[in-house]
Amino acid sequence: MHQTDHIYRTVEKIISPIYEVGGSVRDGLRGVEPADFDFATPLSPDAIEQCIRAHNRRPFLTGKRFGTIGFKLEGLLVEVTTFRVERYREGTRNPEVSFVRDLVEDLGRRDFTINAMAREGGRLIDPFGGREDLEARSIRCVGNPALRFKEDPLRMLRALRFAAQLGFEIEETSKRAIARWAHRILQVSKERWVAELDKMLLAKDCDKGLRYFMNTGLCRFIIPELSLQNGYDQRSAYHARTLWEHTMAVTVSVPADIHMKWAALLHDIAKPFVRIDKEDRSTYEKHDLLGYEMVRRLGAYLRWSNQRIEEVSELVRDHMRDTSPLRSADNNSKI
Repeated sequence: MHQTDHIYRTVEKIISPIYEVGGSVRDGLRGVEPADFDFATPLSPDAIEQCIRAHNRRPFLTGKRFGTIGFKLEGLLVEVTTFRVERYREGTRNPEVSFVRDLVEDLGRRDFTINAMAREGGRLIDPFGGREDLEARSIRCVGNPALRFKEDPLRMLRALRFAAQLGFEIEETSKRAIARWAHRILQVSKERWVAELDKMLLAKDCDKGLRYFMNTGLCRFIIPELSLQNGYDQRSAYHARTLWEHTMAVTVSVPADIHMKWAALLHDIAKPFVRIDKEDRSTYEKHDLLGYEMVRRLGAYLRWSNQRIEEVSELVRDHMRDTSPLRSADNNSKI
């Protein structure tokens, strides 16, 4: 693509040898203009920095100890990383980094095959079958999925997020590994959870990500109250869907505003706790008020900002009112 080729040629004039890697290669093959660019090189971090400074550009050195140095190019952030491998100690996401001279070793440390491709000029370097998986619309781990997720459990949520953003399916072995190791997500910070879930909720196919979120068991460890909706039968004259199916339908249908998306996801979180069965139907009185309290506690647990806690909890509290922006989506999703 024109922009990608231009960026590559410009970076190559600053640092050489250079390889475009990761998401921009994936997006280029999909015909999508990348939002940012990552490059890899056998040069040392010191040599990368010197090359950038020699071209009168300011290097960003925050990630230098891990081999990554960034700089701005025509308003875009470009990051260049020395070829590296990572070793994770048990129970930590902080890897020990070693620099290497081989590109394939560097690509082999990455999460999914569609992110483990590189480009050198017009030549695609694809040692793990990423292009084939891209064409098959499949998210598959590089190497052993259990090892990939044990190394960095956040990759499990990343798989869900990519499924939602790209509309892809998670390959069966990788999906089973997420279900097996879902509990390891508890090793990851709440802020990291929320960053991935935000992207998933705003994605075009967020319902695909939400189905994986529930069916792999990740929901049970991240939002256990919400996991009670899985298979929960609320079907009646008022509801044609199960509670989780209804929640997903509402979440999909609201505008792509992150507070609205979270409110839609959580608007019926209290229903299983207030259910009263009568002869002809079940009622859920005050579930909006209890939901308000539950969302405030959940927001604090997830380390949301005070503003997000206020806005999402108030949307949940008011979702049954005629003036609520959730009201029409809630009603339309009952049938």
